[in-house]
Amino acid sequence: MASDKFTASERMGLNKPRWLLLAMLLVQLTCFGQTTRKYLVLLRDKTNTPYSIGRPDQFLSARAILRRQKQSIPVLERDLPVDPAYVTQLRQTGATVWFTSRWLNAVLVESTDATIASIEKLPFVKGLEFGRSLSNARISADLLPNRLTPVASADKLGSIQALNYGNSLAQITQLGADQMHEQGYHGEGMLIGVLDAGFLNADKVSFLRPLFTENRVLATYDFVRKEKSVYEDDSHGLACLSAIAATADNQLYGTAYKAQFVLLRTEDVFSESRVEEANWLFGVEYADSAGVDIISSSLGYTQFDDASTSYTYQDLNGRTPLSTRAAQIAAEVGMVVVVAAGNEGADAWHYLSAPSDAVSALAIGAVTQVGQRASFSSFGPSADGRVKPDLAARGQGTIIGSPGGQISAGNGTSFATPLVAGLAAGFWQAHPELTAGQITDALRRSGSQYNTPDDLLGYGIPNFSRASALAETYSQLLLYPNPFSDAEPLAVRWGELALNTALDASLTDLTGRVVWRNQYVTSGLDVFVLPNLQLSAGMYLITLVAGDQKRTIKIIKR
Repeated sequence: MASDKFTASERMGLNKPRWLLLAMLLVQLTCFGQTTRKYLVLLRDKTNTPYSIGRPDQFLSARAILRRQKQSIPVLERDLPVDPAYVTQLRQTGATVWFTSRWLNAVLVESTDATIASIEKLPFVKGLEFGRSLSNARISADLLPNRLTPVASADKLGSIQALNYGNSLAQITQLGADQMHEQGYHGEGMLIGVLDAGFLNADKVSFLRPLFTENRVLATYDFVRKEKSVYEDDSHGLACLSAIAATADNQLYGTAYKAQFVLLRTEDVFSESRVEEANWLFGVEYADSAGVDIISSSLGYTQFDDASTSYTYQDLNGRTPLSTRAAQIAAEVGMVVVVAAGNEGADAWHYLSAPSDAVSALAIGAVTQVGQRASFSSFGPSADGRVKPDLAARGQGTIIGSPGGQISAGNGTSFATPLVAGLAAGFWQAHPELTAGQITDALRRSGSQYNTPDDLLGYGIPNFSRASALAETYSQLLLYPNPFSDAEPLAVRWGELALNTALDASLTDLTGRVVWRNQYVTSGLDVFVLPNLQLSAGMYLITLVAGDQKRTIKIIKR
């Protein structure tokens, strides 16, 4: 459980007159001096770190290491923890250290302006990701639940099903998750990390009881309050979790209701600042080290309380926002990242929110029960012209659970997102030989409008059966995505090749000039990614030679 909010002396203070409390507060402020703020301090190097990429067990769980090994993903220097000596020196300045980031080589500290000025002069400090003039005031809760309405228990809908989905039948069948369940895939063995604003009463409501009786919540952490418990804060995460994990017979079944979970609180509903993006970064790093397979997060960032730190549409280019960079790295280390596109479709700001602009993340829009776009669903494209959102699921009238134990309905891309995350879990369970990139690609390609994507729903509504049919092609020669770009590089898989087969790859333009060549030795999960060659847009030929097999395929750079 969470630590008690008030100390004994603070409880005594609660009974004092208001004027006396105010006087005490003024005395405390005078004694403490300057106001403290949080700053994300970027460090220059990891030169003297005691950690080694050859010993990932020092900082990654066995499950995290196995996830990378299965996908042939190497441990890089960016995965190494921050040098502890640097952290010690930051503490010695008088700053309070909150968290560290492996991927950004950064430390979140709380300090006065004077102290941070001294920190910036330290030789190992590169600069600040954020900090100056940040405010910790009110949140704009665009992605939090809206228009929640109770739904009475209904008789079973439709024909006889293996499960009594009740009112949740429509959102399940819309994705083909009923067929996934019928085939025996409910998320067993998959680990889903949910990042949100809190999971109020998740450990008490009946529709999530199996999660706790079967010990399938493997870890929890609150990055806002720096404590383990996440069950006494906001209810938004509970509603999102229910769309994946609930088991309420004849009312609501989640899309992956037998999966395992890591529950992480990163959002403070009383503020909207870049600090929460940093919390999101720490959350996905935590998920990575715990071995999470799939990230589900219904949080988004565009406008902050301090308007000078807000993002513009041009910033949503897949590489600028802090949370976007974190989401991209999360995908690169082998997790499927599923995030909400946003609920601003009917507002003056109708675009995506970070981190849904990340290249390799699945940004999820919202549709109605009959598959039409919900009017509030944010639309794309990303600022650099990529298809966004990627996919869509039911986000209007979504059947979800509430902290009082009732089954309700809610609106928002927040609730479409976990539906797709659960679909991804069951799909990956059914096809464990695939990589995270291939799961993401197959779900996109399974979209109801894959051949005619638009800025409203992207590739459309994904489907388990269509994705499963596509998965069979990954055991053959597959190049994806095609067309490709610098932001979405070409990946190659030739699953038919035997182990330790020499593979020669070359790329030529239409004049026959060789612009790239490399050799590989197959090792099982054979994926290589074409390096960024700064190619001009147009058509090229890639030739692959393995023994007596030779394939030449047209590819397009956009």
